[in-house]
Amino acid sequence: MKQIEAFVDSVYKNVGGSKKEILELNELKAEMKSHLLEAVHELKREGKSEQEAIEIAIGRFGGEKVMRSVVDQLSKAQKTFAKWVLYTAIACLLISAFIFSTVKSIEKSKLDQSNQVASQIVHNLGDSERVPTKLKTDIQEIVQSSRRIIGISIYNHEKLISTNIPVEPIYSYREEILPNTWNSTGFPIINGNGESNNTWHVEIETASYEGAAIILLLVGLGLYWTLFTIWATINAYHHRRLHVGWIIVFATLNIFGYFIYRLVGNRQLSMTNS
Repeated sequence: MKQIEAFVDSVYKNVGGSKKEILELNELKAEMKSHLLEAVHELKREGKSEQEAIEIAIGRFGGEKVMRSVVDQLSKAQKTFAKWVLYTAIACLLISAFIFSTVKSIEKSKLDQSNQVASQIVHNLGDSERVPTKLKTDIQEIVQSSRRIIGISIYNHEKLISTNIPVEPIYSYREEILPNTWNSTGFPIINGNGESNNTWHVEIETASYEGAAIILLLVGLGLYWTLFTIWATINAYHHRRLHVGWIIVFATLNIFGYFIYRLVGNRQLSMTNS
């Protein structure tokens, strides 16, 4: 029935997309046409004329303008939502990776500064047999004025390397540190690094935010992975190819799973066209 075909074409005439989406669109049009024809035949069996049956069937669908508006709005809403899900996923990944790399760079810079402080103290100690009083005062000032260095300890190098048991420092100055219970939450943890000569070993304790950055990176990766899986699932549903297998592939392989999905889809499309 040409009138039914014209109605279905008018409903979907503003909906476009890729070749694959157009193929799926034709399937939707065929499904709508089938429902309309079934309704027309049912009405004709009830005694309606063909024209009356067509008009009633189309009216039950809401009419051309209403259906066209509904289809356009649904299509736009689905595409907009899917895009924002994908954009949010990428943003989570990029932001968390940027913060992690920035913190990592800052931590490396602070580590280099700590090593320089340790080297300077080792140099000032030289081969002396005891820690000079002035150097102790300088160490206290370094720790008090630094936001990252929380402790400096000086050990006898020979004793330190000759035993596996803990060795008490010859001199140590430390400020109050965060409770150890905070370490597992990603708040500042304590890193130790130092420099040595034949007589002395100087260890610098610094507060590090690398743990917090790692947690943030993992959270960002988790959000990205989840949102990308949702986006891929929406696309599979929109393409009328969604089933549990593809959801598992998206959830486990992420972007590689979506590449597999696209490859399979392209192969099916080429086989259909041929």
